[in-house]
Amino acid sequence: MELFFSPLACSMAARIALYETEAPVTFVEVDPVTKRTNDGADYREVHALGLVPALRTDDGAVLTENAAILQYVADRFPAAGLAPQDPAGRTSLHQWLSFIGTELHKTTFAPQFDRTASDAVKAYALGKAGPRLDLLDRHLRGRESLLDRFSVADAYLATVLTWTAATPIDLGKWPAVAAYFAHVRKRPSIARAFREERPLYVKELERTSTASP
Repeated sequence: MELFFSPLACSMAARIALYETEAPVTFVEVDPVTKRTNDGADYREVHALGLVPALRTDDGAVLTENAAILQYVADRFPAAGLAPQDPAGRTSLHQWLSFIGTELHKTTFAPQFDRTASDAVKAYALGKAGPRLDLLDRHLRGRESLLDRFSVADAYLATVLTWTAATPIDLGKWPAVAAYFAHVRKRPSIARAFREERPLYVKELERTSTASP
């Protein structure tokens, strides 16, 4: 398998999930600005929108969309226990993957990293954070995972919460979310993913700064 990723982007969730499975995988870095892979290839030939993640499976199929890739990994390697098998549990997993993807990732955080977004747009998006994190905080009180055990939804949520370090969102206002994040980031798969991707992200920032007029 090949996972196409950009450092500390949402694709880190798939890296975490793959580390949980201990499956053999090749990681291919994509420059989010140029849309080129680290060997110079045009990533848009893999994914027309140039977005990460994309996963090329062992049979050559290319999967896109984070939630779909995460569920594929969970189903491809069921022994890792990354997704419930019962209908009710699976529905809860779908619910949280959708919530993280739409209400947190795209609605709240994505505008903060959009270079073309105005200050007004970023402020509007930040205004959406409160009710969504309130809901998450209520759910996480007394819990160490979104479901009954660690799942691909936690891999995605941990990735998104990592972005608070680069935004004005202070998790101190949501103590249950803060406690959850402090706990889950110590999980070996998450700690490893962050440890490996952070220096790549720093290099990405350096390239961007050098290329800027």
